Amino acid sequence: MPHETTMESRSWLKRSLRRFRPGHVVNLCFVAVMIFSTLLTWREVVVLEDAYISSQQNHLDSVANVLDRQLQFNVDKLIFLRNGMHDALLTPLDFAILHGAVTQFEQLRKQRFWQLELDRRRTLSLNGVSDALVEQGILLTRDNANLANELTAALEAGYLMRLAHSTAPMAHQAMYVSRSGFYVATQPTTHGADILTRYYDYVTQPWFKQQTQRLNPQRGVRWFTSPANPAREGQQMVTVSVPLDHENYWYGVLAMDIPVLSIKRFLEDAIVKDVEGEYQLYDSQLRLLTTSTSEKRKVNVFDEREQAMLVEDIAKDTVGGKHVGSRYISWERLDNFDGVLVRVHTLKEGLRGDFGSISIALGLLWVLFTGMLLISWGVIRHMVSNMFVMQNSLQWQAWHDTLTRLYNRGGLFEKARIQAKRSLEGRQPFSVIQLDLDHFKSVNDRFGHQAGDRVLSHAAGLISGTLRAHDLAGRVGGEEFCIILPGATLSQAERIAERIRRRINGKEILVANSTTIWISASFGVSSSQETGDYDIEQLQSLADQRLYWAKQTGRNRVCASDADQSMAMK
Repeated sequence: MPHETTMESRSWLKRSLRRFRPGHVVNLCFVAVMIFSTLLTWREVVVLEDAYISSQQNHLDSVANVLDRQLQFNVDKLIFLRNGMHDALLTPLDFAILHGAVTQFEQLRKQRFWQLELDRRRTLSLNGVSDALVEQGILLTRDNANLANELTAALEAGYLMRLAHSTAPMAHQAMYVSRSGFYVATQPTTHGADILTRYYDYVTQPWFKQQTQRLNPQRGVRWFTSPANPAREGQQMVTVSVPLDHENYWYGVLAMDIPVLSIKRFLEDAIVKDVEGEYQLYDSQLRLLTTSTSEKRKVNVFDEREQAMLVEDIAKDTVGGKHVGSRYISWERLDNFDGVLVRVHTLKEGLRGDFGSISIALGLLWVLFTGMLLISWGVIRHMVSNMFVMQNSLQWQAWHDTLTRLYNRGGLFEKARIQAKRSLEGRQPFSVIQLDLDHFKSVNDRFGHQAGDRVLSHAAGLISGTLRAHDLAGRVGGEEFCIILPGATLSQAERIAERIRRRINGKEILVANSTTIWISASFGVSSSQETGDYDIEQLQSLADQRLYWAKQTGRNRVCASDADQSMAMK
């Protein structure tokens, strides 16, 4: 059993190697090169993409930091004003002019609107409404024991606001709005109905109403975005506000308006430096506030699905980026604003930049290399195919007889030795038939060599058509043929020889125009059963001897044993 398994393994390996032609090797090599080159190109693409993403994030981070610093500066100013008013509430200044302002307020407080001014060159005016109007407000009240201190603190804040507002970037106005019916603002107020309008607008804004102790228990800085309002010069504002408290009492709100238009100008300046891309500022609900895109250009907008996806991603990461269609979106939450700054970079803009140029060059190089590789594959594949065909042709010519297309002597004996060895190892019979065409020389003499070649070719066709698939046949002399029959006993080989003899003898051959002849053949048969000898030369020699006796005893017959020879001698 182990021996049989080894034989089957060898046979399978040889069949596999026979199927694995040189063309397959060429294909495999070129596929390997193609995969390797594509992987290298893809690696460069990944590295380039990482660099691109890092570049986009760096651009965004730079702009976000500058915008954050400017917003932080405004917040710091607001905190400074609150600390100043808190100190003024705690320790009011004992100035006669401030005492006079309190006395003047007592005289004016019942008027529908009023205005207090100490010194226009040094401080801001204090504007207010009547007690009756304050009583109508839900959040408003003048039941404040420290009302006088709040008035003087507001007048002091007017001096500080005037100084702080002049250096605050982007800010439109700073103001203190009191629940007691008055306000101080850096934007001048015309004495009259404008005071009523301004105060009503202030106390109805979300940045004022949502600074109650219930809605803002931490009493921290809050950001609000208001729509465009005619009372605020028709501009949309981003307002930062902080409540003013003292001894658990809510006095009012300090606020600073930053026009969205100012932020837009800042983003436009930033995009001029970056050349490409678009910056967009969103509030905490991801509503677009402003963009760096001018009115002449189309703003990059997101559909509902893309916006929902961005909301989810931004909620997870304060800084990040992702591809959305043909655009790359990067974002960063601002530290000093309740919103997010987004940078949108389209594929078209990317192709115009450095990364686009490198990507195009990399793609063209890959296409060029792939094209050259395919051309080289075609040329080499064709050359290898021709060489393989030529090799097979030369090998076939070296092993075969070109006239009969049977094995020649060398090829036949080489194959026969292999079959004999297998039969010996498998303990199977092994037989040899030697045959010779009768009176073949007379055919050449009478009809010429072309007729003789036709006879040989005809006989070879009859021989090969009679044999089994694993049998071998070859031309070993001028008109001599040898047949190898692996696994055939002597009697089986004799019957095969007899069948061939009858077929040859029963066919009329056309050798010239309107000329036909009949031919015959004599056969000698030998087998390993007789002597146990599997040597091909010995068996062929024995079969040749019996062929000789077949010719001596009348030709056109089969001699398969020594008994046939003895009868012929008698």
